Amino acid sequence: MTTFAQALLSHYREVPQRVAVFLQRAHHADLPITYERLVRGAAGVAQLLREHDVRVGEVVVIILQHGEPLVYAFWGAVLHGAIPSILPPLTEKLLPERYRKDLAALMRVTQPAAILTYSAFADEVRAAIAAASSSARCIVVDEPRFAEIDTRVLGGLSRAESDIVLLQHSSGTTGLQKGVALAHRAVFNQLDAYAPTLALNTDDVIVSWLPLYHDMGLIAAFVMPILRRVPLVLMSPFDWVRAPARLLHAITRYRGTLCWLPNFAYTFMATRVRDRELEGVDLSSLKAVINCSEPIYQRSHELFVQRFAPYGFRREMLAASYAMAENTFAVTQTELGQPPMLNLQGGVGNAGQVSSGKPLPNVELRVLDAQRRDLPEGEIGEIAIKSDCMLSEYYRRPDATAEAFHEGFYLTGDLGYVHRGEVFVTGRKKDLIIVGGKNVYPQDLEQLASEVPGVHPGRVAAFGVFNEALGTEDVVIVAETDIEDEEARAHLAEAVREHLTRNSDVAVRVVQLVPPRWLIKTSSGKVARSANREKYLRAFAGVPE
Repeated sequence: MTTFAQALLSHYREVPQRVAVFLQRAHHADLPITYERLVRGAAGVAQLLREHDVRVGEVVVIILQHGEPLVYAFWGAVLHGAIPSILPPLTEKLLPERYRKDLAALMRVTQPAAILTYSAFADEVRAAIAAASSSARCIVVDEPRFAEIDTRVLGGLSRAESDIVLLQHSSGTTGLQKGVALAHRAVFNQLDAYAPTLALNTDDVIVSWLPLYHDMGLIAAFVMPILRRVPLVLMSPFDWVRAPARLLHAITRYRGTLCWLPNFAYTFMATRVRDRELEGVDLSSLKAVINCSEPIYQRSHELFVQRFAPYGFRREMLAASYAMAENTFAVTQTELGQPPMLNLQGGVGNAGQVSSGKPLPNVELRVLDAQRRDLPEGEIGEIAIKSDCMLSEYYRRPDATAEAFHEGFYLTGDLGYVHRGEVFVTGRKKDLIIVGGKNVYPQDLEQLASEVPGVHPGRVAAFGVFNEALGTEDVVIVAETDIEDEEARAHLAEAVREHLTRNSDVAVRVVQLVPPRWLIKTSSGKVARSANREKYLRAFAGVPE
């Protein structure tokens, strides 16, 4: 066992010219970052933190766009002995006022010593600092700053395995106030358990567009490859959204072997990538594309296989994982080389559901009912887990930490079941819609609505609105579409309603069509159901602000 700083410096001494990261940037040549360049860039950030009197063990928030400074900022904080936490930068989809308010709320809880950001965003950061009455320093980092290594001043070398090494902040407004604190030991335990399930070795190449402020991007596609000496090809999530074929060309060029995607990305790529963008693509080098972070649907996998089979993608390359920041990352993983199991039992909430695999060797998993009693295999309940790679705490939130555990098990808030030893995740406990005593899972309805031509796939929100007259919830579907003609919209709404009724046995009370970009999503790209429910009520049900 070791610490992040010790591991990084050992790579620097032993393989200084080995490429750790191939950084892809739009309109620029790819930049190979060797371990020597990585450590020297990180040392420059560590020097900057010393100059601003940031102490060992203090939190450093990082709000930087995709690029070299972001890579060095994280590892620079590690070398300095500070605790890095990467947050999403402001985008055009987010209201600056709301972003500033959320950032100020985070600072009141987390109490960071400094915020590293870029000059164009510095005024917003300073405004948030003032709003939080915080003493945090705003440090602008626009360009890399390289420095020589002086181990005498690197506070990271004095850190212990039990010390907190990083914070992961969940997406969503309230989630930003719950920083998942992970110790060095927890992260290394995760890597020691997860890497063998992937048969991970230094001949692998991980290709990723995932944002580093999300656990899937941060751990699976940043921390793990760098600490395991596995080359990483890293592109901007914004570049991927604009041109998803970039990912396929990166896999082709670098002979990528592993890639993680959320479920919506399978459908997005299968339907958005044009034939002319696939010239020269060869996906035969892949070991697995791993579906993670959302309930997993067979239809998305089928679309992906059908679309990219002519370019070397094989069904056995499909894989899946159930993961969360509170367990560092992976909780389960399907066996590589075997397509994930599809549960054909039927029943509420699991139609077309794909397995997330078996728990990792160091994970104990239970499924609990509302009274927190263990449920038998096949029955849906709340997933609870225990492992040696779990969070130390929700940072400075003893109340939230205490509420999250039961008999030593972390209560995930996720609903699921076990079938033949494999875990199927059906949705979130708090998102459950209850109609006439029957549980309705919004993910299923959203998936079905996305199948109707005219609806933007993945841009659908399903939620319940309480009907006082009936004493139960009405099911509401809000779906984005490009269609503007009123008659055509009415036909589409009816088509959605009929498709859901036929395929789910759920009576949908309202289908509300909205223009593109109307729906609110979290920073990690998931549909924010509660926020969209509130927006719907304000816009269409006459509920005041």
